[in-house]
Amino acid sequence: MHNASEKLAIIRLVEDSELSVRRTLVELKVSRSSFYRWYRAYERDGLEGLENHSRASRQHWNKIPESVRDQVVEIALDQTEMTPRELAWYITDTRDYFISESTVYRILKAHDLITSPQFMVMSAADSFQNPTHEVHELWQTDFTYFRIVGWGWYFLSTILDDFSRYIICWRLTTTMASSDVTDTLQDALEVTGLKQARVHHKPRLLSDNGPCYVSGELKRWLAEQQIEHTRGAPYHPMTQGKIERYHRSMKNVVKLENYYYPWELEKAITDWVQHYNHERYHESLDNVTPADVYHGRQAEIPDHRAIIKSRTMNQRK
Repeated sequence: MHNASEKLAIIRLVEDSELSVRRTLVELKVSRSSFYRWYRAYERDGLEGLENHSRASRQHWNKIPESVRDQVVEIALDQTEMTPRELAWYITDTRDYFISESTVYRILKAHDLITSPQFMVMSAADSFQNPTHEVHELWQTDFTYFRIVGWGWYFLSTILDDFSRYIICWRLTTTMASSDVTDTLQDALEVTGLKQARVHHKPRLLSDNGPCYVSGELKRWLAEQQIEHTRGAPYHPMTQGKIERYHRSMKNVVKLENYYYPWELEKAITDWVQHYNHERYHESLDNVTPADVYHGRQAEIPDHRAIIKSRTMNQRK
């Protein structure tokens, strides 16, 4: 444990360092959560704020240990796109320690890491008249676009499984032609094994009414593959709310950077899809990830979490 003088010396080293704060703290082997806690205490109370005060008299049975609070801050600084709800389940699942959403929120609030109210706006687009009941019952597909500096516009074709929200596959293309749609669907059939397997029915396809989706070429290809095609009502995107929300979430992160080569953008999309499929907790999926639902793990997760919660509560006594 560092004393007040050592903490002040570390603060001065970080302030004077030519390296980034994160890199400097790595070199000093000091966690960012500890550093920022010291820094705020020093700004508020001076050197006295850096003194180590005994907390024994204020302990109670349900107190969150300081090490866990630091861990919450560290994870939040690394997973900046996660909400307190997502962080709570991420910590429970990956650190084997139960912590509630409200506790995560209070910890982040105390460290000035809550930048906006955690509201989720629900609209008519979130209502689905015919909800799916299993994986590969319905696939949603859509295009979105990116600009690569010096290269122009590139288009992203995505296949999303409606039931699990899992991203099955995607392609970055230079056009939005029907051939780009069929190529993406071909990839999806191959990666899922549905191209070779004997199945009762292929997934239905849901798209908008873009030119590439109403073309005769796509209609013929889908007929050959025995894939039923449903198109959303013109000017009414409610049926495609899931993939459109996915594209919005992705672009909010991916478009924070400039890309100068197509492979840079492909790498960013690959990383995002990995995060979305395996680390993004969906409230509509009972706070599990798309991969959990897609691979059939969602039924066992609540029981495992209940065990973790019980064990955590006993540890706090």
